[in-house]
Amino acid sequence: METHPERRETPRTPEARAARSHGTVEPEHGASAVTPDTGLRIPGTTRRVPATVTVPILAALAFGCFTIFRTHTAGIKGGPALLYGVGTAVVSGALGLYLVHFQRTMITETRAAAYGALFGASIGWVYSLGGEAVLKSAGFGLGMGAVMFVVSLYVFRTHRIREPHGLHRPHPAHHTRLPQRLHAAH
Repeated sequence: METHPERRETPRTPEARAARSHGTVEPEHGASAVTPDTGLRIPGTTRRVPATVTVPILAALAFGCFTIFRTHTAGIKGGPALLYGVGTAVVSGALGLYLVHFQRTMITETRAAAYGALFGASIGWVYSLGGEAVLKSAGFGLGMGAVMFVVSLYVFRTHRIREPHGLHRPHPAHHTRLPQRLHAAH
């Protein structure tokens, strides 16, 4: 009968388990993804693009396609519609990446206002490309920005555990309370 040496299970962090499950190399065990003499990546290791990069880029591409659709239905055909779409995708993608990169430094309300302002200004501008009046486009953009503010504020407040700053305005442990006899009198 074969005897196997006992495996000693070392405590691992959730990050280490997640890294191991995604095919990345754990540097704490002495391995590296780059060989020391050539500087090339070891075949078989994958590097994933984080969601903080892919989501704004995908949103910018979708918004660029929407801009092409909106300008095309407004009567702008071919190349100019494509240029509007590409320009919109580049600008909104850059602003989205900038916002996502610095969102950890913002408090919840400021972050929600930034998302609302970016969304409202973008939608208002694309709405104006259809030939609508400036005041009507500004009102539509303001309304959509307000909706985005409320939705993002709701999402940020209900997912507090994933917030970079922890709980939203945690209350101090000691609360000043009225004595019980005053509560009963009222």
